[in-house]
Amino acid sequence: MPADPRAVLTRPAPAADLTVAYGDHPDQIADLRRPAGGGPARPLVVVVHGGFWRAEYDRRHTGPLAAALAAQGYPVAQLEYRRTGQPGGGWPGTLTDVLAGVAALPELVAEALPGRVSASAPILIGHSAGGHLALFAAASAPSTVRGVLALAPVADLAEAYRLDLDSGAVAALLGGGPAEVPERYAVADPRSLVPMRIRTVVVHGSLDQQVPASLSRDFVTATRAAGSDISLVELPTCEHFGLIDPESPAWPRLLDALRSLHDDH
Repeated sequence: MPADPRAVLTRPAPAADLTVAYGDHPDQIADLRRPAGGGPARPLVVVVHGGFWRAEYDRRHTGPLAAALAAQGYPVAQLEYRRTGQPGGGWPGTLTDVLAGVAALPELVAEALPGRVSASAPILIGHSAGGHLALFAAASAPSTVRGVLALAPVADLAEAYRLDLDSGAVAALLGGGPAEVPERYAVADPRSLVPMRIRTVVVHGSLDQQVPASLSRDFVTATRAAGSDISLVELPTCEHFGLIDPESPAWPRLLDALRSLHDDH
């Protein structure tokens, strides 16, 4: 693992093969990567980046992850969306962008990469705030999602607000706290959306300093108790950024979790 776990955020990655638009706004786009090799068509993997929903973080920091997934034979789309600090970002644009992108991408990618993508709904891989968005999309529009691999997700917005994660990130997304805009938390908070109808694997590092692993433990416990097909993989020596670093020791565990979301279907 690099001495600085954040190094993955700025590590160069091969350029995407092409970019498609799912809407009219410049950030309603996704970068596509062709799967390596000539194996059978696989489900599309949609990578939803994190950054606490803020404009200063975009899809480019998931380039190493996306390139490594494509090298494993997966067709990959790095989804972009409007974020807080941008016109149209926050409530509700960030959330509706992700729903629109996830719904539109399978057809867009099938046209762009004929014969390389199976006809099934995509698997979502979301990291941090992107993990929240992946869980939200699967709960809100389950017919558009095949499975979710949530990496250190912000799986409890009310608790994240209480903990003041990233200095008010949740309030910036939703426009206030649970007491001020409870109806928004009811729509957007994964803890309000259980049971999950989509098979989900949550991976979280015990050493995470950005999103406490307790959020994932509590979410998975509550969601499993509600009858959902969900599991937690907690990595005792991993922090927050190792989960999106294909050079980290966590990488084989992530590949195993991803395979589990499509091999049994």
